[in-house]
Formats: sequence, structure tokens, C-alpha cells
Amino acid sequence: MRKKVKYVCENCGYESIGYYGKCPECSSWNRMKEVAVDDKKGTKGTVRQEKRTIRRLKDIVSTNSDRIITNINEFNRVMGGGIVRDSVTILTAKPGAGKSTLLLQVANDLAKMDYRVLYASGEESESQIKNRADRIIDTIHPNVWVVSDNSMDNVLEFIEEIDPDLIIIDSIQTFILEDFPNSRAGSPTQTMECANQLVKIAKNPNRPRAVILIGQMTKEDEIAGLRALEHLVDTVLIIEGESGEELRSLLTSKNRYGSTGEMGFFYLTDKGMVSIDNPSEYFMTARDKDNLLPGSAITVLKEGTRPIILEIESLVSNSFTPYPSRISECLKREQLNTLVSIIEQRVGISFYDKNVVVKTTGGIKLKEQASNLAVVMSIISSVKNTPLANDIVFIADVGLTGELKRVPSLEVRIKELDRMGFRKVYVAPNSGVDIKTNNLEIIQLRTLREVIDNVFNHK
Repeated sequence: MRKKVKYVCENCGYESIGYYGKCPECSSWNRMKEVAVDDKKGTKGTVRQEKRTIRRLKDIVSTNSDRIITNINEFNRVMGGGIVRDSVTILTAKPGAGKSTLLLQVANDLAKMDYRVLYASGEESESQIKNRADRIIDTIHPNVWVVSDNSMDNVLEFIEEIDPDLIIIDSIQTFILEDFPNSRAGSPTQTMECANQLVKIAKNPNRPRAVILIGQMTKEDEIAGLRALEHLVDTVLIIEGESGEELRSLLTSKNRYGSTGEMGFFYLTDKGMVSIDNPSEYFMTARDKDNLLPGSAITVLKEGTRPIILEIESLVSNSFTPYPSRISECLKREQLNTLVSIIEQRVGISFYDKNVVVKTTGGIKLKEQASNLAVVMSIISSVKNTPLANDIVFIADVGLTGELKRVPSLEVRIKELDRMGFRKVYVAPNSGVDIKTNNLEIIQLRTLREVIDNVFNHK
């Protein structure tokens, strides 16, 4: 009797009873692999589960998931207040960004609180993990267990043996299950099946456990493997940061237990990841009134639920080439060109023979339109070679007409400025009429020209 087979695409997981040179699902070539089908054993996961009771939605009693709170404040913030006990989280980043370093610190921190932690690595040896731990942790707690093994079957046995509260898998793409011998580590089948087993472990109502997976990142800055992996987990964390720089941003693109888009900040040092609990101090340059410099303006970004006071710096210089430079790592080139064009047309300052360079203190990206007015004012300050006062702030978008546009969450931003002792904030019309402040003056103006006249003529 001929043994039954099927063909599975290693790239996307598409299954077919016939072979294709080009996968019909993802269009990749020569990725269809033959997999034997065991009729006696049956396909994994096809056994029908016990039928559950159907209930009306309004009759279900909602519960707040219990959280494990670490001593790493920025990590807690991004997670939504701590690690949910029965959650599955995936953390991804480029190589060397600090994924393993951060999770080792989390593991040892929770171990000090009498939580049991299992750190399973399919990439590094136990001695490599120990060397990193010796470098970043002063005293390694005995509640942390480490295993270097890429067999998920063995890891599941270790979980039963140790009974950990937190399980860290580094990385999920390196593990394999013996039930799928024809699929290599990192294939969609192995990755998803290993993740499914860990989800079952985490969601066990009799013994909930928190699971954190480290996911490899592709050249396109996405989690390697199927998109279904992101749908499977509860939280997706991403570490961003340029190599060679110490600043690291931890953000969430998905969180079933907290705000999506929340961001935390860390220094990456030889001693590990250091939480930046007050980012506003990090993203501003401390200057007194006698040492002000042209080209600097302040705005307030909103990362998740947190307002961050940020300094934007600009440098405008003479160009001796036919094509002046427009350089910025903090915002897109097209956006910078648009803002320069608005200044030229609505303010009357020519840039055809001038280079424009824009950056932010700390290297944070400008993802919000609320920073546009501050970018424009920093450029104009540099052109005029006239510094702006360090206690005034700009929060508004700038339209192509030169008019100021309102931005969301303005009250939160203004309250933070009032708390930090700033004197004035420039916003669009009808933006802050009902916002009560103690010392901060809210100035609402209609156009960019009015802001320039007010700032430089009434200092």
C-alpha cells in the first residue's frame, strides 16, 4: 500500500496533496516539501475537544488578570502594568539590540520575588548565558533555571519538573517537536506547533504560567515566520535602536492587556538595560537663559499614554552645490521637504541655496504631526540665528496653507508642560480653551506667520 503524503510550503505553511514548483499562496519557488501523513495517528490537533457550554455574553463574569510586577518600571509600563500570569508575549528586535539581556534581567528580578523562572535557549550554550548573566547581574538568584536545548519536547518535560511561573524561550524559531520530523527548525510548521504547545501551557486554568518568546527579526524588520504567530500571542514587543548608540526603545504593536503603541526607554550599557524613568530629562538639553543657542525648539510627543517633552535641533547652512542637502534621521525626507516648502511659500524665506539638517536629542523618531510646528520653528530660529527661549513649547501641525492644525491628546501634553514648569505653549485655534493650568500660558494662533511674529517680536 502506497504511503500517503502531502506537500507543505516551508515559507508560508500552505498545504497541498500535489506538488507545486511555485507556492500558490506566497509565490516562493522550490519551497514545497513532502511530508508523510500517518493515517493511524491522524493529523496533530484534529481530535475533537469536549463540547463546552454556550452562554450569553451579558451573563459572563469578567475577571481582571493577575499581573506579575517587576522592578523595571519601563518594562512594566509597556506591558500594561506588569506581566499577566497566563499570557504569551513575543519580543523581537535586530541582533544585538538587547533582547536576551533584558529578559535575563527580568528573569533574575522576578526570581528575587520568589517566582520560579525557566530560561530555555536553542541558540546559546549554558556557559554563554552564564557569561552574560555574570556581566549584567550582580547576584544571580537560585530561582532561575537554564537549559540549552532546541527540543521543545524536552523543554515541556523540564516545565513539568521545575514548575516555573515564567518561561522564556530564546528563540522560538530554533525549537522543534518530534511529531514533525520532516520539518526543520524555523519552518512555519515547527514554529507554530511549538508556539501552540506553549500557549496551552500558559492558558492552563489549573496552573497559569507567563511565557515570553524571543522572535528572530527579518531584514524587513518583521518577526520571522508566519504572520499567524503574531495573532497567536497576547503581546508583541519590539526593541528599536541604532547599533552603536545606547538608547533603546521598547514598544508594543499589540497588547490584549494594555495600550497598543506604549513605549519605554532604556540605556543599553555593559551592565545591561537601564530603565529611563523620566524620558523628558533625557530628550532635552539643559541650558540656562544666558547660554541659549539658535536652532532649538521644544515640543511634546505622545508615546502610548505617556507625554514626552522633546527638543528638536536644526542647522541651516549655505550650500555650494546645485542641490542643497535635506538631512534628517528623525523624520522622513518627504516630510522635511514639505515643511521647508511651507516656510518658503508662506514665510518668504528661500532655501534654494541652503542645507537643512534636523535631528532630535536622543535620536527619537518624529512619528506625530504634532511636532511639525516645532520643526519649522527650529529651522527658522537657525536661519535667523536667533535662539528661542527654553521655556516655550510648540504643539501643532502646519498645513500647506501655513495654518496651524489641532492635534489629539492636547490636554495631556499641556498638563505635562505645566507640571514641568514651562511658561508658554503655542497651539492651534480652539485647541486649549477649556484646559486649566497653574503657570503655563496657552497661546492660540491661526497661522505660522502669527507664531513667528509673536515669538521673535515679543520675546
